[in-house]
Formats: sequence, C-alpha cells, structure tokens
Amino acid sequence: MGQRDRMFKVLVVGGATVGKTSLVQRYANDSFNRHYKSTVGVDFALKVVQWSESETVRLQLWDIAGQERFTSMTRLYYRDASACVIMFDVTNVSTFSNSQKWKQDLDSKLVLPDGSPVPCLLLANKVRSLGVLGCGKENVFSGWVETSVKENKNINESMRVLIEKMMSSSTGHGSSSSAGSGDYISIKETSTPGWACC
Repeated sequence: MGQRDRMFKVLVVGGATVGKTSLVQRYANDSFNRHYKSTVGVDFALKVVQWSESETVRLQLWDIAGQERFTSMTRLYYRDASACVIMFDVTNVSTFSNSQKWKQDLDSKLVLPDGSPVPCLLLANKVRSLGVLGCGKENVFSGWVETSVKENKNINESMRVLIEKMMSSSTGHGSSSSAGSGDYISIKETSTPGWACC
C-alpha cells in the first residue's frame, strides 16, 4: 500500500499582536519567543504531520500580517487555501470584534471548489486557564478553541481538528460541516464554558 501525501494551505489571520506568528512558530518548530517583530505582508512555515500509516499531511502555514485585511493583496494571499485560523487576543476585546471582519473578508474572497466556506477555526489566544472563557457564539466559524501559544495549550490539538475538517472536505464527505455551527470545541471533555459576551 503506497504512501499518500496531502498538501493543504492554511491561512493564519487576525489583528496585529494576537499571536499569529507565535502560533505558527510554536506549531511548526515547537518554539516560542515573546519578542517577534510584526509580520510585514505574509510569512510562511511548513508543518509535516504523519496523519496515518499511509498518509502524510503537509501544511503550508501562511501568517498574514494584521493590517493586510485592508489591502487588495489579500485575495492573492487567500487563493487556493484549504482552511483558515482566525485568532484573537482574549485580553483585547477589539481583536474579537475584528475576527468577525476577518471572517467576512475571507468569505467574500475564498470558497471551496463546491462553493461552501473553507473550514475556519476561531482561536481565543492568551487564555491563562482553559474552560473559563465565554465569548459570543457565532455561527460563521467551524468552531472555536481556547489556546495559549506561550504555554503550548491546545495548539497541536486545535490544528488536528482543522486537519480533520480539511481531510473530510477534500474527500467530499462532510462538506456541510465546513460551514460550521460555531460550537466550542471541547478538546478536554470536561470544560464547557458559558456563552456570555467578552
């Protein structure tokens, strides 16, 4: 039985200083630096995941600068993407409302070949303790997860959820799930936050 190699382009977007570059570096290289310089334009990283005995998944991670939503270049950056991570900083409420704008911009410029929205996870970053956050439930995301890039909490787990969504979308199964119901993805089965607004 031959080895299958799958390549997916994943966009990582959100406001400036929410932790996008930190997320990409933590996930791709298992490193964290609290003093990253702001990304200008777009930066790239590659993560290779041995998905199963017969399948390897290669993720091209596109770290798109926070100010890029306001430029005409985003359509070019978004082209051929299979999924998206939109991040916000739980210590900065405006980055949460901006995450909605990022999603609207994304949906206006990018769809899957069958016309459905690309799978998109909302990551609530800089959470000190998991399972306590209550942020407005939005139906536009495939789901949302609390993370701490600094403490390496829920990074690999949330990306695994995204890979599952891409795999099911690319095989033609479950494409309806890519539209999402915006539910909290309970990576640890015990935490179920309330749905109050930040």
